[in-house]
Amino acid sequence: MALTLAQLNAAPPEEAARLLAGLYEHSDWIAQAALARRPFVSLAQLKHIMAQVLQEAGREAQLALIRAHPELAGKAMVSKTLTAESTHEQTKAGLTDCTPDEFERLQRLNADYKAKFGWPFILAVRGPRGVGLNKAQIIAAFERRLHHHPEVELQECLRHIHRIVEIRLQDKFDQQPSLGHLVWDWQEELAQFSEPGYAERGQLTVTYLSDAHRACAQSIAHQMQACGFDEVEIDAVGNVVGRYFPAGGADAARYLLTGSHYDTVRNGGKYDGRLGIFVPMACVRELHQSGRRLRHGIEVVAFAEEEGQRYKATFLASGALIGDFKTEWLAQKDADGISMREAMERAGLCVADIAKIRRDPKRYLGFVEVHIEQGPVLNELNLPLGVVTSINGSVRYLAEVIGTASHAGTTPMQRRRDAACAVAELALYMERRAALDGDSVATIGQWQVPNGSINVVPGRCAFSLDMRAPNDAQRDALARDVLHELEAICQRRGVRFTLEETLRAAAAPSAPEWQSRWEHALQALGLSVFKLPSGAGHDAMKLHEIMPQAMLFVRGENGGISHNPLESTTSDDMQLAVEAFAHVLHQLEGEAP
Repeated sequence: MALTLAQLNAAPPEEAARLLAGLYEHSDWIAQAALARRPFVSLAQLKHIMAQVLQEAGREAQLALIRAHPELAGKAMVSKTLTAESTHEQTKAGLTDCTPDEFERLQRLNADYKAKFGWPFILAVRGPRGVGLNKAQIIAAFERRLHHHPEVELQECLRHIHRIVEIRLQDKFDQQPSLGHLVWDWQEELAQFSEPGYAERGQLTVTYLSDAHRACAQSIAHQMQACGFDEVEIDAVGNVVGRYFPAGGADAARYLLTGSHYDTVRNGGKYDGRLGIFVPMACVRELHQSGRRLRHGIEVVAFAEEEGQRYKATFLASGALIGDFKTEWLAQKDADGISMREAMERAGLCVADIAKIRRDPKRYLGFVEVHIEQGPVLNELNLPLGVVTSINGSVRYLAEVIGTASHAGTTPMQRRRDAACAVAELALYMERRAALDGDSVATIGQWQVPNGSINVVPGRCAFSLDMRAPNDAQRDALARDVLHELEAICQRRGVRFTLEETLRAAAAPSAPEWQSRWEHALQALGLSVFKLPSGAGHDAMKLHEIMPQAMLFVRGENGGISHNPLESTTSDDMQLAVEAFAHVLHQLEGEAP
């Protein structure tokens, strides 16, 4: 019979310790110490308290725990001396059935890893969904993490230990994150659509109105219909819009607006944006299956474009909803010479209808967005969810420095007009200048030498500028200093530059009442309420211009990396995000109309 939280809370200390035995490898003291903080209101709270116990125990205790773990496919497996829990996990990952070549490779990796770090490699082999990583994935993680700094790797090992414990708790309590699994599976299904040149390499790339993008839109629309949305449409800019009517009918009450984007950066991750589409969809599915209607409606928008990858028109999809679609964007051409207008017409979108999709803010309660954090903070704190306080203001430019192309062998260093070196000097200045503010960031993310050759001094260098700060004044001061330095560098080096501003987004502080709703939801789940700003831009920034907004962050795995194939989160954390969203809906239902 499965263990219940009520049983654990009521059990005498010795019995409670026995019930939690085997969670941490040969280290039952962690769970025992956590039991002193009973009662627990949720498994999520228990997990976090155990993580706190280990954090407070100090480095030596942490190293002892890591060293208590067996090597993957190591001597303990061969000699059959693994704990029952480790045996189950390694068997599920296929490590007890290695080929001779695989076994030899793992042994070599074990030896190299231990020689570098002094402890065994720790990996939650049942993976972020709990079904088990395959041997190729395990070996790839092994090889990647061999290059980590020791301090980084120590913390990564501890995080994987906590993930192992999380899955073992699922087994003890027979509690599977079914809605988290559902959201996970939806994202895997959507990730099958990728563009030529990337799909063949197993990489995910979905840019605005490509064939892969249009396939994603159709898939999301079909999934919305299956969830029970009353209306599903693809609008004039390619947004997929699903509406779940309020109890009194389509126009009986205002709607909660939510969603995120389904386009990606090139060779990006599966969760950026898409998580914020599927979490509210899971909530609507649950409402529909239970035959429930709320006093307010729910409108989920899968925004067609946020990343600005194909055209220089970031946030065009959410911008259209607030009446900020710029007609001059239609003339922009992509790398293949296809204008945005042509791309829209090929996709069957009606440009003339764009103005019609502008939303009336009076019809909406506000906008909320769930998003993977895209940073390391929650990961480092062992927190599954965090409440966003504000979204940083940003400004972007596309620029080019023009110098003189000349022979790399015959042009003396002091006589060069090297465009790339000018940009390099600017990049180093941006690094220093942004650091002065502490929380400002500045990036040159694109850097190209058109028609460059190995034996030619670069005559042109095209590049991007991205600058962000928590408030507009700080952002503007950073941008002003960077552009002034660009001018000074070019004058000193005898080159010139062109500059085009492509984006200016105001900082978007969360509406206090909506931020508070997220905080109450986390408290109800037994989670610590941690508040943090968002350094990344989001569709919520645009909706902020016409209605109150607030965001919820979900922890990212692999150090919180994003815009990268390693971007990941767990079905357990996604489950909590769904439950938090459902709690916000519950709060709204209990409030006066």
